[in-house]
Amino acid sequence: MAFSLNGGGYGSRRRAGGSSLSEINVTPFVDVVLVLLIIFMLTAHVMEFGIEVDVPKVRMVKDTAQAMPVVTVTKEGVTTLNGVDVNINDLNAAIRQKFPGAKGVYLRADKDAVWNVPVQVMAELGEGKFQVNVVTQPEDTAAKGRK
Repeated sequence: MAFSLNGGGYGSRRRAGGSSLSEINVTPFVDVVLVLLIIFMLTAHVMEFGIEVDVPKVRMVKDTAQAMPVVTVTKEGVTTLNGVDVNINDLNAAIRQKFPGAKGVYLRADKDAVWNVPVQVMAELGEGKFQVNVVTQPEDTAAKGRK
C-alpha cells in the first residue's frame, strides 16, 4: 500500500490550490434555536395571565361629574341616547341639544346586535363631526361577573 505526500489521487485537483473546504456548520444555530424555543415555552403562560393590580379606591365626586352622551344600540336594533329612545336620523340634533359643546360620543352596542345598525350610527355621528368612542368590556371582567 502506497501513500502520496502531494495529495495525488481522487479529488486532488479540487484541493490542489491550497483552498479550504467551506461548509456551513448548523449545529450552533440549532442549539440557539432550541434554547430560544424552550425560553418562549416557559414564559408564554406568564404573559397570558398578566399581573393583577389592586388599584386604589377613590370617593366619587358628583359635583364635578358631567353627563356625557352615550348612544346605546340594543340587540333588537333600538337606538337610545342616555336611556331615551332616539331616531338615528335625529341623533346629531338630539346630542347638540342635550349636550352643547360635546365633541365626543360613547357608543355602546350589544354584542349580538346586527352589525348594520351600529355602523349606521357611527356614520351618522361622523357626519355630525363627533368623535366616536366605542365602549367595550374586558374579557376578565365579564368572566368574573358571570360566576
